[in-house]
Amino acid sequence: CGSDGTSLLCGPPRCEQYSSFQDSRPSRNLTFSRDGTLVGWCNGHVSVVKCADGSVVSTFDLPKTALLEFSPLNNILVTWQPYTAETQDSPQGEANLQLWELQSGRLVKALYQKKCPKWSEDENVCVRNVNNELHFFENNDFSIANKLHMQKVSDFAASPGPQPCKVAIYVPGSKGAPSFVRLYQYPVLGGPGAALANKSFFKADKVAMQWNQKSAVLVTASTEVDKSGASYYGEQTLHYLGVNGETAMVQLVSTPEAPDATFFSWCPDGEHIVTATCAPRLRVSNGYKIWHYTGSVLQKHDVAKGAELWDVRWQPFLDGTFPERPIRYQAAPSELGSTQAAPTQAYRPPALRHLPAAPSSKLHEEEPPQNLRTGPGGEKSLSKAALKNQRKREAKKAAKLEAKPDPEPQSAPAPVSHSQSEASSGSGDPEMDKKIKNLNKKLKAIEELKEQQASGKVLQKNQVEKIQKEEQLL
Repeated sequence: CGSDGTSLLCGPPRCEQYSSFQDSRPSRNLTFSRDGTLVGWCNGHVSVVKCADGSVVSTFDLPKTALLEFSPLNNILVTWQPYTAETQDSPQGEANLQLWELQSGRLVKALYQKKCPKWSEDENVCVRNVNNELHFFENNDFSIANKLHMQKVSDFAASPGPQPCKVAIYVPGSKGAPSFVRLYQYPVLGGPGAALANKSFFKADKVAMQWNQKSAVLVTASTEVDKSGASYYGEQTLHYLGVNGETAMVQLVSTPEAPDATFFSWCPDGEHIVTATCAPRLRVSNGYKIWHYTGSVLQKHDVAKGAELWDVRWQPFLDGTFPERPIRYQAAPSELGSTQAAPTQAYRPPALRHLPAAPSSKLHEEEPPQNLRTGPGGEKSLSKAALKNQRKREAKKAAKLEAKPDPEPQSAPAPVSHSQSEASSGSGDPEMDKKIKNLNKKLKAIEELKEQQASGKVLQKNQVEKIQKEEQLL
């Protein structure tokens, strides 16, 4: 679907037969059912059709709908629209998530929700996150059957396999405490020993959780910023949790590079990956690439200039459709020639890439600190504040030299140990020495703050107040 497309084509890969559905308006969102038999889209109204013959299953007059999702067995269609603030007719605002019985078109439940509820594979259990709780529903009867209370729980993932249903929950870290993911088996949700597995970790602003079909979940933990400076895109770690209690940190195997990719998804065959650059995240260089998991680019498509790519999806297929093949450790042959990564260069925004490269590849030219810059003739150039502070320091040094008595002449200084030197510099009064040491410590901190201020750094209110106390301390 895209800004220039008015039709949708469906069919298996490398097959000449496909179904075509005509619609005169561009689609905001397109979604396949999990088994690939249904497809739905929204463009002022919601339409659901069969992929085999294009026959209409249901239509809904929902002009504000932005996202769609099918329940695993296609019994329920979920529609979501942005939340609308309260009005006179609706004091709490409109319920922005609706659950529809797909065949009859009947509204089953309307909810206030940011994220879509999640089902077990047989639809016996459905879960949603509400204010530090997970609510569990059974058999698509949306009256609460069970609850899991967990402070600050922000995300969860239900297992797709057969019963009993399992759920992974994520609680972000706070105040020095680590983030953690825990596994539970429904309906055992509370009490000692209820958790099947627990994995805690630092460096996680958000996580993505992915279950396999049997007994384990992978957790991708990511941060927005890489404090080590190694990556512009933050840090990522991968963690494994099994329902038998085993946990581990997973290491990388391959690292293909896809510059400007805004989307990533595995093919149902388990061997291919699609990466795409889509609008509105990026409105230039839109297109997609299909990769083999070993890092080879097998297909590349760029949209026409002036057009936009909004979304890319693999058509789903039932488990067992594709045979399982041995894992390769050598790159698959590429139809596009060599796929070796180009030499790493400085990042340039897409809008500037058609322009000639600047002589310097640095985002910011290196400049000396303000108190070390030189004037036109090579002399040292200081700001007014830095010059004033320098004169104060010189005046203090001169005052100390004048106050210090001249030492008596000696033929040769006797060797003095470090401990003796420290003792001789004291006043002889331990309490007085302690006070002097404390005052000197405060004066040194003030001097450092003044130097930071002179170099152009904006100080906090309490730091400015410390500087103002210098005369009193002196």
